[in-house]
Amino acid sequence: VQLQASGGGLVQPGGSLRLSCSASGTIFSRHSMGWYRQGPGRQLELVSRINTNNSPEYGDSVKGRFTISRDSAKNTVYLQMNNLKPEDTAVYYCNFYGVSGLGQEHEYWGRGTQVTVSS
Repeated sequence: VQLQASGGGLVQPGGSLRLSCSASGTIFSRHSMGWYRQGPGRQLELVSRINTNNSPEYGDSVKGRFTISRDSAKNTVYLQMNNLKPEDTAVYYCNFYGVSGLGQEHEYWGRGTQVTVSS
């Protein structure tokens, strides 16, 4: 699986950005896609992910501000980030986690995209 992410950039506090991540290759029928991030001096943390049942999951720090959605036909997920805060500054990594028909787990990571929230 190859992941192509886009949409990072510089935004002022209170602003919005939308990230997208497209997957190509062998897309397992059972999988989730989403985003993790790593801010300066911080550990990698879950931002949001969504599975093939369209059940979303959010990290506590982004609930109510970020919304994840998916276009299954395009194997693409979108992360709408609103009311951005300086603490959202991080490198955001797209993640794909899937389970094959044989029950094998597979995980893939995209290249990070920088999100900087600053005035």
